[in-house]
Amino acid sequence: MSQATISAFSAQALPDWRRAVLKVGSSLLADGQGLSPRHALNLAQFVSASQAAGREVVIVSSGAVAAGRALLHRKPAEGAPMAERQALAALGQAQLIGLWQRFFDRPVAQVLLTHDDLRNRRRYLNARATLRELLSLGALPVINENDTVSVDELKLGDNDNLAAVVAALIDADALFIATDIDGFHSANPRTHPDARPIDEVEALTPEFFAMAGGAGSGVGTGGMHTKLEAAAKAAAAGVETFLFNGTRADTIAALAQGTLRGTRFRPAQNRLAARKHWLRSAPVESGGIVVDAGAADALAGRGASLLPGGVVAAEGDFRRGDMVEVLSRDARGDHRIARGIVQYSAVDIRRIARRHSREIEGILGYSYGENVIHRDDLVVL
Repeated sequence: MSQATISAFSAQALPDWRRAVLKVGSSLLADGQGLSPRHALNLAQFVSASQAAGREVVIVSSGAVAAGRALLHRKPAEGAPMAERQALAALGQAQLIGLWQRFFDRPVAQVLLTHDDLRNRRRYLNARATLRELLSLGALPVINENDTVSVDELKLGDNDNLAAVVAALIDADALFIATDIDGFHSANPRTHPDARPIDEVEALTPEFFAMAGGAGSGVGTGGMHTKLEAAAKAAAAGVETFLFNGTRADTIAALAQGTLRGTRFRPAQNRLAARKHWLRSAPVESGGIVVDAGAADALAGRGASLLPGGVVAAEGDFRRGDMVEVLSRDARGDHRIARGIVQYSAVDIRRIARRHSREIEGILGYSYGENVIHRDDLVVL
């Protein structure tokens, strides 16, 4: 679509947000000759404006394979062997990070993930802790799929879904997906001139998925269908998704001013409610953590995190990242008061029970933070 044309999508106010994931596809970064700053500059300005307003942004960026291909002056090959695509990704990764770094004064951090990193709860916790620390240090995390070692994920080219998982991982309020069309339509607007723009989607039903087509460009491997999948995943985590045209400078400038011209996908429930629902429904490991009366009151009454000083005992053989129950104990027996994801194994918790958080590293030789269970990972029963 030409920059001169006016978007057919209505202007709508963005909700207030504190932390967001911005997903940028290959079609916005690669032009067949390698990586191009043309559209990346406008997106970087949106990120900078958001950061200046006190917000946090994580970028999920495609483009490594296209960048690697350009270094070797190869044309895209139909059905290229997996090993070749993985080698191109390894070659292009440095180019991709270099492209983003040129737009920011703050350091850009490269984070490579696969879906397996986020399915495994221990690796999930490690990834989340790293990203939170990078944000607290003022860095800009740029995430890409670890294409060099992944198999099915690279084959699917599924950075859209990865962005949705990252949004849930970092407790984001919003997922912004930059693409090369104005938003979601009732049909592919490139082949159906009468396609109707859809400003807002309350719930992603099968009818909406039936409207989605395949990949729209020669450099990217994702299409509208994967964007809808990503929006559905984000909605399940209570995260709103905003789909917009990343090739339009006016659309991106409006976005920085709090106005969306594109499609808004609403979640079924708010982020906190979705998170708490997941914590309540996830399976727990056998055993649990027994806490004293003071800790029980702090958890139930003040929404506090569980610190080692309030732990009386750890029962069972659970590991870091497992979901466990928190129990209070009296003459009548044990009472379930909460459940949550532990930062330390049962073995480690037994060693640090009744101790101050600042003693953890001295006792264990390492530390995953001051909390046994962080309040964001805990639900009171």
